[in-house]
Amino acid sequence: MGIRVRLTALFGALFLAGGTLLLGLTYILVKQNIQQRNSGQTSVADLPAETKALLGADQQNFLDLVQQLQERQKRIEQETLNAVITQGSIALGVMTLIGVGFGWMMAERALRPVGQITETARRVAGGSLHERIALGGPKDEIKELADSFDTMMERLDKAFDGQRRFAANASHELRTPLAINRTLIEVALARPNPPHELILLGETLLTVNARHERLIDGLLTLVASEQPLTVHDPVDLAAVARHVVTGKDVVADLQTATVAGDPVLLERIAENLVDNAIKYNVPGGKIWVATLQSEDWARLVVENTGVVIQQYEIEGLFEPFRRRRSRTDSAEGTGLGLSIVRSVAIAHGGSVQAEAREEGGLWVCVTLPTIKPTDRSHV
Repeated sequence: MGIRVRLTALFGALFLAGGTLLLGLTYILVKQNIQQRNSGQTSVADLPAETKALLGADQQNFLDLVQQLQERQKRIEQETLNAVITQGSIALGVMTLIGVGFGWMMAERALRPVGQITETARRVAGGSLHERIALGGPKDEIKELADSFDTMMERLDKAFDGQRRFAANASHELRTPLAINRTLIEVALARPNPPHELILLGETLLTVNARHERLIDGLLTLVASEQPLTVHDPVDLAAVARHVVTGKDVVADLQTATVAGDPVLLERIAENLVDNAIKYNVPGGKIWVATLQSEDWARLVVENTGVVIQQYEIEGLFEPFRRRRSRTDSAEGTGLGLSIVRSVAIAHGGSVQAEAREEGGLWVCVTLPTIKPTDRSHV
């Protein structure tokens, strides 16, 4: 039950309770007033003897008439009290319904800023740290909450921007010395008749250097995926996956699945998922890659055999620099593959799901919004 419904119900209950109390007090006051008037009346028995003598033979008729009038008066008084209760209850019911209606509208008006805060928070949760509530109106408790939220988001936005700039700058700065190192090692190995120890050392250094280059490339991709998208080209996930799996021992079931986004980043999703599936597979294992599309969503699914993974370990695999266990314990991975997949998917308005297979291995599904027919003309 929403807070608007609860506020309306509370307002209606308070209005009904107050109206019932007012109706009860009115009934008591009217009844007391009638009793006070009756107590001031003179009964027939209290009439003076002279008055009774003047009545003579008509005394009995007069007494009967007075009794009838008194009974009629009592009946009118009782009907009046009943009318106060009956018609007052009807009026109270009508006014309660009207009050509930006004309460519903007032609750909506009072909660409108809360809805604005919720919508902004939802957009922020989707990765848009530049969103602000900027709530207007009087400076009340809700406006103070909105202003505090805006201040917090401004600080977070600056902190994340600083972090992204640092990662991007550091990655760019490290690329140059790594490229120089690779060139120097290759030149040293190209010398005629190099010692065997030099060859082994050079190959080891080249392997380490290549891993560092992949790490930096992954960091740059991760930073790029956390920025707002500037490219919204139509991309067929089936074509991307087909390009990635060409020449690989993969069982592919690729159906057209068109989304809008950055082709380079979307290709990186497929590359990372397929590379991970190959890297963490068991000897003789299998890999399945599929794309499919519904009315609203396009999906890229990659599944492989492998070691058994516990379900509680899945979330940790999407954290940067976390790697899955492998039978070969390969050092080729950077621990950024699935982090990049999730970041790119979120940047495109999608999501990533992963489940551990009972037989071993992992099932990963990337879900992205499709291009609507009305959107294709704007892409």
